Amino acid sequence: MSSVGGEADCPFCEIVDRDDPDAREVYRDEHTVAFFPTEPAVLGHTMVIPRAHVPDIWHLSDDQARQLSVTILRIANAIRDSLHPDGLNVIQSNGEAASQSVMHVHAHLVPRTVGDRVGRIWPPESNYSEAQKDDAWETLRAACRAIGTAATPAGPLPPAV
Repeated sequence: MSSVGGEADCPFCEIVDRDDPDAREVYRDEHTVAFFPTEPAVLGHTMVIPRAHVPDIWHLSDDQARQLSVTILRIANAIRDSLHPDGLNVIQSNGEAASQSVMHVHAHLVPRTVGDRVGRIWPPESNYSEAQKDDAWETLRAACRAIGTAATPAGPLPPAV
């Protein structure tokens, strides 16, 4: 199965279609592909993509998201069992402001060791006021309430606090 709706200029669709002889692929199934990026942050850094061309997380169907999540978990376990890192970052960025450079949804699995060259990925503290945090909290809570329980097939959401 080649990339579904693949984009001619998408380097990840080329990997899906096996048009990139330099791709260091580590895993492939019916729905996803995992491979090393050309410039890994650390050894073992692996990217996981859906075989279908989907530009970002907001365009994933529920089924595509499940398939991608299952592969991410499988690759995370393989990284843990084979490379024995001290930790693992799973990074998934959407849009230019979030540093997405290839517009084909992907997740980075970055094995981490204490003192590696990656360093911190979060700032040590923020400078948001309590009012700003409350406003963002209320806005997101309202949006999540609007989703309702239909988006949670395992049962109802816990009551909002």
